[in-house]
Amino acid sequence: MGADDQRILGEASLRGHPKHKPTRPRRVPLQGRAEETVASIIEAAAQILEKEGFAGFNTNAVARRAGVSIGSLYQYFPGKDALTVALINRENKRFYDDAAIALTRRSGRAALEYLLAAAVRRQLQRPMLARLLDLEEARPTLRGEVEKDELEGLFHEVLRRAAPKHERLDVAAADVIAIIRGMVDSAGERGETDLQSLEERLRAAVFGYLART
Repeated sequence: MGADDQRILGEASLRGHPKHKPTRPRRVPLQGRAEETVASIIEAAAQILEKEGFAGFNTNAVARRAGVSIGSLYQYFPGKDALTVALINRENKRFYDDAAIALTRRSGRAALEYLLAAAVRRQLQRPMLARLLDLEEARPTLRGEVEKDELEGLFHEVLRRAAPKHERLDVAAADVIAIIRGMVDSAGERGETDLQSLEERLRAAVFGYLART
């Protein structure tokens, strides 16, 4: 782990102080204009994290970038943690919507190849945001609030199609997820931008693992 990653992780740990604000949204937007406001606030949070990191990430900065009053932001998000959870859930939903296309592929191998490509896209299209959200998602304060049951179910289903005769599918799924996370996270930390190269290496690692086990 480099000096920058140690600094980022240290800042993330400091935000795990017990006196945290609620992580659930105050209210759910029910009308189109309210939905647009919430979407703009969440995207503003993403842009602040990308450009200024944790040091510049606060509700006032997010409100300014979103073009809303701080009062409007607090109508929906009681603090940074709630905003961060909403951003993580948005990114997970986008990844799920992309990765779920794997289930339309005609073979199990093609489905798994598509899933691996989706994982690479998620990490390298907005690499700084992906790295920071990975750190945030690991915080004990936020860990139970993030929605990822659908993602885990999708991974298991794709792997079941790709390796239907595997004797320990649950173990294989956990290993494959670990391989994907390790390789794409490391690529993001190194600043890689070549999606095709990473996809090829990831396919070699995952299919090599499945062939040996």
